[in-house]
Amino acid sequence: MIQVLTDLFRISLTQWTDFLFLSLAGLTVIAFAVQIFFYLYFFLRIHRYRKTNLKQTQDPVSVIICAKNEAENLRNYLPLVLEQDYPEFQVVVVNDGSSDDSTLILNELEAKYKHLYVTRIEHTHPYPHAKKLAQTIGIKAAKYDQLLFIDADCKPISPNWITCMQSNFLPKKEIILGYGAYEKRKGMVNKFIRMDTMWIAQHYMSFADRGIPFMGAGRNLAYRRSLFFNNKGFANQLHLQSGDDDLFVNHTANKTNTAIEIDPDSITVSEPMTTMNSWLQQKRRHLTAGMHYHPWHRFLIGLELVSREYFYISVIVLLSFWKFPGYLIIIFLFRWIMHLWIVKLTMRRFKEKGIWLFSLFYDLFMPAISTFLVLKTKFKKNKKFAW
Repeated sequence: MIQVLTDLFRISLTQWTDFLFLSLAGLTVIAFAVQIFFYLYFFLRIHRYRKTNLKQTQDPVSVIICAKNEAENLRNYLPLVLEQDYPEFQVVVVNDGSSDDSTLILNELEAKYKHLYVTRIEHTHPYPHAKKLAQTIGIKAAKYDQLLFIDADCKPISPNWITCMQSNFLPKKEIILGYGAYEKRKGMVNKFIRMDTMWIAQHYMSFADRGIPFMGAGRNLAYRRSLFFNNKGFANQLHLQSGDDDLFVNHTANKTNTAIEIDPDSITVSEPMTTMNSWLQQKRRHLTAGMHYHPWHRFLIGLELVSREYFYISVIVLLSFWKFPGYLIIIFLFRWIMHLWIVKLTMRRFKEKGIWLFSLFYDLFMPAISTFLVLKTKFKKNKKFAW
């Protein structure tokens, strides 16, 4: 037994190739250190976050929803927004050329709820357009400066959603980042989607809490109407097919004007995609938008992704040649334990369940999937407008 342990931690450099393995091991240690830095400096912030400034007033709010052929979702989810426990708010729904029963359902709800305002982009609109046009029309129709955004296939899990999000609009705060989860269902695809959603939120919320906001998700996002128009809306991204919400946040957010909200009552839940192919297409659009982030943001996101991918590859290569096995096993297990610990803490804050151990599988394979999608995007341009 003692001999086995001795062999595990023995380092022998007898040939020039061993120097190559030693260099590879050195880079592995650097990648490991980078990963631990991200986990402790950034990701742990979600668990430690506590709201310190409490707003004393409840200012009027406009909630904006863009809907394209979302009849069933409007019937099921829009009343949950309209019946929020909040003193004064307006709900603006932009019916973007729907060909289903959306118009009928919206007419019924508009007659019942006086604070619902519906505007429409005709199905015969002469120009192809992405969600940016519908969202701009909704913002122009809004009565109030404080805007909340939620998707038509999305529901707030609490009647206090508006209260939680609006409470962050302090004098210097112009952007509020909320968490938009996906509904829990059976199957591997659902686990992958929910884990990816939580992982991304862990990134952009912890970075924002550290003063480096770089994106937000339109399923649960708030910003001031004045901020939108002062920055000419989506004018600098009209040539892009996607990325309306996250790119707007990336271009306008800074360490003083952005806040995060992770109270359980602030969470929204969306209908998840049911196939891996549809999720990969959506993921590819998001990664395409990410190519237009600020260079510093791209560097930080890329550093975390590349260090994670390199760490796994180098450990596999070195263990295949049985080089430094004892040390590699120790740092590998330490990183996995660190990962499981942080993910568990994040799951508690975001009220996620059933993806804890699955997160190891996601952690191992997602860097390769992201790299593949980025390369595919560079060599094959998508010509369709995407919602």
